[in-house]
Amino acid sequence: MPPPFRISRIHHVAYRCRDAKETVQWYQRVLGMTYTTAFAEDHVPSTGAPDPYMHVFLDCGGGNVLAFFELPNQPEMGRDPHTPAWVQHIAFEVPDMDALLAAKTHIEAEGIEVLGPTHHGIFKSIYFFDPNGHRIELACNIGTPAQYAELARVAPLMLEEWSQTRKAPRHADWLHKEEGI
Repeated sequence: MPPPFRISRIHHVAYRCRDAKETVQWYQRVLGMTYTTAFAEDHVPSTGAPDPYMHVFLDCGGGNVLAFFELPNQPEMGRDPHTPAWVQHIAFEVPDMDALLAAKTHIEAEGIEVLGPTHHGIFKSIYFFDPNGHRIELACNIGTPAQYAELARVAPLMLEEWSQTRKAPRHADWLHKEEGI
């Protein structure tokens, strides 16, 4: 039975940062986001725990909001040592390949190492890290309606095969070939 409500969109996604001001300035300068809101408290509203924080919000466009917490009284932030750095990332969409290539040029001019463009069949993307160590992806869609339909068709088959074998199903091998399907 479905739940008695419907989610309309993601309100915001929050990550931790080392320095709120540096993080806001970086996202404004490198990705053109708009800094919109800040909350600061000495106690966590949901738990009442004493833990001072600065919570900053950046408008990513299209109703999407990225937020960060600076937590000065907590141990230094780190990564999950059991999860590779490429797994956890924040992916943003750009309109086309021209924008993706312009972004790469701009980000590299900021002195940031950029990987890609990488071909993913239905999109191409570039990767880099923010000053907090969060991996960022910029992607542009290049897929055709037929490709998206085929991916939707094989998704349940792939998930079922994966759940039984824990080996990569081959239903969508065409994704990583430049010519696609």
